[in-house]
Amino acid sequence: MKIILFVSLFFLAGSLQAQESQQPHTINQIRSIDVKVNFQYLLHLPEDRRHAQDGRLPMIVFLHGAGERGNDIELVKVHGPPKLISQGQDLPFIVLSPQCPANERWEAHSLKLLIDEIAKRHPVDTDRIYLTGLSMGGYGSWDLSIAYPEAFAAIAPICGGSDVNAWDAPGSIRDMPVWAFHGAMDAVVPVEKTVNIIRSLRRAGSDAKLTIYPDAGHDSWTETYDNPKLYEWFLQHSNKE
Repeated sequence: MKIILFVSLFFLAGSLQAQESQQPHTINQIRSIDVKVNFQYLLHLPEDRRHAQDGRLPMIVFLHGAGERGNDIELVKVHGPPKLISQGQDLPFIVLSPQCPANERWEAHSLKLLIDEIAKRHPVDTDRIYLTGLSMGGYGSWDLSIAYPEAFAAIAPICGGSDVNAWDAPGSIRDMPVWAFHGAMDAVVPVEKTVNIIRSLRRAGSDAKLTIYPDAGHDSWTETYDNPKLYEWFLQHSNKE
């Protein structure tokens, strides 16, 4: 599926004429900017609805790595939940798997607009939206959750890090359930990238979980996504708690 969103953003701009005349009150004008958000995405709507509440289903948002960028949507099925679904597993979640355009990186605001649009179109339980991603998608998961902590009930970043300069006081996600994963032998994204985030979260009072696979390199995601305990852990959390 492909979705193009046109979003109007409004802001107040002081009137130049009013400023030049030094009047005591600034005249404000509303201007609008149209923002185009263009994503291809995979969407899994499960037959297994045993976790529905009031007709609404939990949703996993999956962010792929750098190697799956582009306009070939089949690439998104290479790893993670889309791979499991393509192999015949009926995960009991709506699963949203967008594709990042070539040569770009995940951008938090655009992703949030996409998530909101999917939640409008489908029976998503907005109190049970879970976020996960690998490598570049691990970075995207950290940064998206920091930008919009109220949007997610739990996150599971894999072999990622964060460029957000907020880890000395990561208050925005201090109370969010976090389970991070990394391979100790990762030569692409050093394990310290995740370890440092978890340490900062714990200093802030978080009980964030960390799993380090001692013999794994960059591929710490296959074992993670193949583990049913991850999906059970997701379902333990809701923003209603």
